[in-house]
Amino acid sequence: MSAGEKLYEGKAKTLFKGEEPGTIIQYFKDDATAFNNVKKGTISGKGIINNKITELVMHRLETIGIPTHFIERISDREQLVEEAEIIPLEVIIRNIAAGSMSKKFGVEEGIRLPFPVLEYSLKNDDLGDPLIAENHIIALGFAEEEELLEIEEMAYQINDYLRGMFAGIGLELVDFKLEFGRLKIEEDEGEEGYFIVLADEFSPDNCRLWDMETGEKMDKDRFRRDLGGEVEAYQEVALRLGISLETEDK
Repeated sequence: MSAGEKLYEGKAKTLFKGEEPGTIIQYFKDDATAFNNVKKGTISGKGIINNKITELVMHRLETIGIPTHFIERISDREQLVEEAEIIPLEVIIRNIAAGSMSKKFGVEEGIRLPFPVLEYSLKNDDLGDPLIAENHIIALGFAEEEELLEIEEMAYQINDYLRGMFAGIGLELVDFKLEFGRLKIEEDEGEEGYFIVLADEFSPDNCRLWDMETGEKMDKDRFRRDLGGEVEAYQEVALRLGISLETEDK
């Protein structure tokens, strides 16, 4: 399948128009950024690994009833997805205090939270992706109250499932970021409606994973904090998930 017109180029992916109407091809890059694009670099092979991990996670979440925009992986670095209207929010679930939460609230990193904490941030690089309250989201028209309730329910369900999945391979799911979109459907009498789907990706780029025995960081924090070993960490996560690192022609 050949990619069509370029629609958007982000920090980690480039989006192209798919051959079929209503589809998009996501191309996963090796580019790595941190601190709102202040720090830039590359992690060799990251795009291939993130594409394959996202494929696996999306498939597994669909088996528990989470609707996603994912259709299929079409090459090492490309996947075909349904075109959804992305809701401009980053939905963050935190199980352990780390990263910006520790920094903002003066909380020691590694403290286990008594329950998963859900945060919203406005997806806007120019503003630094600021935290945003639910009332602001609704009042400013970024999403409706019913949509937020649905997103919250899915986010907690995703957290429950993925915590167990990663624990099964010796990794602690510390926190992660999700994006959701509105997928159009044709209703009765030709009218259009939509439903909420999980979109974007799930990979070590947008979650924190700590080895349960050693505490070693197995995610993009290795790049953010100049720890080194980024390639090996991403590869190890993929291997524990049973993903082949061999490239293939599809």
